[in-house]
Amino acid sequence: MIALLLMGAFHQPALADEKDDQELAAIKLQIRQLMEKVDAIEQRKEKEKTAVIQTNAERQLPPSSSSDSGAKSLSPAPHWMSLPPSNTAPIKASNQNSPPHSSIDLKSSSPAAITQTAVDRLPPVFSIGNVSVKLGGFVELSNIWRSSNMTSGPATAWNNFPYANSPNHGLDEERLSSQLTRSSVLLEADPTKSIQLQAYLESDFGGAANTTNSIQISGYTPRLRQGYFTFTQNEWGFHVLMGQAWSLVTNYSKGLLPRQEQLPPVTDNNQIPGISFTRVPQIRFEKDWNKKYWVGLSLEDPQATVAFSSSVPSGGRLPAAYGETMGPKIFYENSGGVLLNSNTVYTYNPAPDIVLKTAADTRFGHYEIFGLARWFRSLSVPVGATTSEKHTHFGGGIGAGMTVPLIADKLQLTGNILAGEGIGRYGPTMLPDTSFNSRGLLSPVPEIIGAMGLIGHPTPSILLYSYGGVETAGRRRYMGADGSQYGYGIDDQDLSGCNVEFGVCNAQTHTLASFTLGGWWHMLHGSYGSVMGGLQYTYIKKFAFSGANAVRPTTSGNTLYVTFRYFPFQ
Repeated sequence: MIALLLMGAFHQPALADEKDDQELAAIKLQIRQLMEKVDAIEQRKEKEKTAVIQTNAERQLPPSSSSDSGAKSLSPAPHWMSLPPSNTAPIKASNQNSPPHSSIDLKSSSPAAITQTAVDRLPPVFSIGNVSVKLGGFVELSNIWRSSNMTSGPATAWNNFPYANSPNHGLDEERLSSQLTRSSVLLEADPTKSIQLQAYLESDFGGAANTTNSIQISGYTPRLRQGYFTFTQNEWGFHVLMGQAWSLVTNYSKGLLPRQEQLPPVTDNNQIPGISFTRVPQIRFEKDWNKKYWVGLSLEDPQATVAFSSSVPSGGRLPAAYGETMGPKIFYENSGGVLLNSNTVYTYNPAPDIVLKTAADTRFGHYEIFGLARWFRSLSVPVGATTSEKHTHFGGGIGAGMTVPLIADKLQLTGNILAGEGIGRYGPTMLPDTSFNSRGLLSPVPEIIGAMGLIGHPTPSILLYSYGGVETAGRRRYMGADGSQYGYGIDDQDLSGCNVEFGVCNAQTHTLASFTLGGWWHMLHGSYGSVMGGLQYTYIKKFAFSGANAVRPTTSGNTLYVTFRYFPFQ
């Protein structure tokens, strides 16, 4: 859309006279002067943080808006504004002896340049009316190696590491991918001194259409990562978010505002086991008190995962319970319809997931607690009945998170935990939310999701991290008429085939634990942008529920990522 606006502006009838050329040159000069001012301000911010914070408080603007003030006060301003073409003279730094400034800051426990796009730290590229436009993103190449063949792109399905019965077990795979190349746009406007409007769009190439393949042309499709708008009333400390964003369940490094999530600085697009998150459409309301204490309420798009020991599709019949001759017929999902994926299924969703979170920012760190409420729905046709019955069951849990500085800007400790029933979708392992009881009612599975990490900063250009995580599920089962158990977490199956190649293995995951170690090196930066290199290693151990004769299958896996990113805007 921005490209079309610019094309439309440049294709107006040409006025090839000297006066227009002079006016255009004057506009370009103003832009260069403005960018020079922004560069000088950002350099002074490192030495004058107290003064900048005081200035922002007086203007009643959040710190992220301080670099925009010059762009929005430029007068007179045209309806559009572009940077000088590449053949113009480069912008000079205010201090010729200082190195070029980069907007990439690795001192954070969750650097936005790695986990998101750090577009907030960039100056506006141009403005449309009173709306400033910032562009962010990076171009990436990842080399991915896994110890077992999972035929996966740059996102690892952690629960899919195969047991020894699969020929893919121990058959390593290696892939190159640029799918995580990311772009973002941040639009900002200040209708009044106390009101701020923002719209944020973020996308990558993590989609795969039916025609996508890697044989000759890796034509992977763009997808929406985030797309939302926010309204902020600074005097009241009131915030509204509407659109697709990280769930309020996600841990935060500071406050509860978007783009301040405490995401691990890893390369794998599926995060790491133990991190609680989703990225879904939502409506969120928040209130802060002096940017220190926060409360937020979010209504988020629901979806459920269902697991059962035997394959029973929607519309099928459950195995009969003990003392019965036949089980009920069940309905719990449909194939995707208009504007949904017709190649997958969607569960019945009676209400949005609800998240209520409180947080506090203190000099000893950031702390938060929250509650999660969910509802699950199914239909059943009891034996002998001719009509269906509707069933709705409640699930959810409680969670907490923290980010604590251990050694000033050199070392931080972060952690999160979520415990409850029916919370599987909030963990990267994708343990099931629910199973079925003997009457055909969805039964939420008890689960715990948790992780802890250390993030270190030995130098301004190097970040190191280490994480440990775990996800574990409980049992939901019933005794069948044939004397066998059915549901999730059953312990009477013959699982001896899980350790024999080509053997039969119906193991159900009980626990998945992981250890991750990695780092980033900000190797180059200047007026041309920045180049970063990343390395990530993850070890996985998967434990199944025990079967007959106390056989408990386990498997393990290793992943290694080597990543390079070019940030043209930073």
